[in-house]
Amino acid sequence: MHNTFKVMENKLSNDLLNARWLLLCAALVFMMAVIGAVTRLTESGLSIAEWKPVTGALPPLTAAQWDAEFNTYRETPQYQKINKGMTLPEFKQIYFWEWLHRLWGRMIGLAFALPLAFFWLTGRLAQGYKVKYLGLLALGGLQGFVGWWMVKSGLIDNPAVSHYRLATHLSLALTLGAILFWMALTLARRDGAIIMRPIHSTPCLRRHGRLALAFISVTILWGAFVAGLDAGLIYNTWPMMGGAFMPGEMWDMQPLLKNLIENHASVQFMHRWLAFAAFALTLSFAWRTRSPILGTAVFVQFCLGILTLLSHVALPLATLHQAGAMVTLAALLYELHRTLLGAGATAR
Repeated sequence: MHNTFKVMENKLSNDLLNARWLLLCAALVFMMAVIGAVTRLTESGLSIAEWKPVTGALPPLTAAQWDAEFNTYRETPQYQKINKGMTLPEFKQIYFWEWLHRLWGRMIGLAFALPLAFFWLTGRLAQGYKVKYLGLLALGGLQGFVGWWMVKSGLIDNPAVSHYRLATHLSLALTLGAILFWMALTLARRDGAIIMRPIHSTPCLRRHGRLALAFISVTILWGAFVAGLDAGLIYNTWPMMGGAFMPGEMWDMQPLLKNLIENHASVQFMHRWLAFAAFALTLSFAWRTRSPILGTAVFVQFCLGILTLLSHVALPLATLHQAGAMVTLAALLYELHRTLLGAGATAR
């Protein structure tokens, strides 16, 4: 009996240790997305034209190294077509954000891989999570590859990254952060470290929450399209677009469905009204689950979206808007976790 209790005690302490580690990693992914937003908004993402996974962790440290880096950048389409005549101090400003973004990605990799190896070797991994952790490690590696795949699309002819690749990069980051957060909640609850009050849920309430999650996810996807196409720089009014509910050039492209993902006016229109639907669904879900945190988060996020548009995508507001999307997503995941508990389900 004593040995059985000791095994259970070790298991519970491992759960809590793993939960804190995963929560830290989720927070690092959150910050990575914020830094990524600044990198995109300052058009810094194409300032480093080479991918050096190891040696690239250090920025240029001497005048000769800076000159070499700047000469490499001068050969890129962004310099040739947009930033011709840029000075070295100006280059250093955009270089900083892309370097920080890549460095942060390396930090996330180390913050996950090193504790994983240590916990594995010392028997401190949460029971039943080895395969899941290996999957997360692979997902993180894929995210690094996707980041470079995205940057490469802007180093050929057109000095802008593909908005499809940008959307893939952001979606993968948020997926990774959401999984880390969900697993941390599960392990902390299993350990008893947090008292998560279950919601007396019904299948209807759980469907409502999943639908809200689906709309928030799709809204974020279209937000990445808006960012990648710079579609937020047109029709900076709300709720009308150029004096009309639906702008006239929305369907100029052929085939018609192409407009929804490539036409600047259509992409912005889609993001606006997907956001409104996500807002209504999430706010009503927050009311049904009696969650002031979720309700406040989605309300503030909706307002930030409008203010970002009206400000012609001002850097502080646009950055807060991306951060708000992640806060809203995390708050919704927390409430969804509670609905599963209330249904007697095991949230794994």
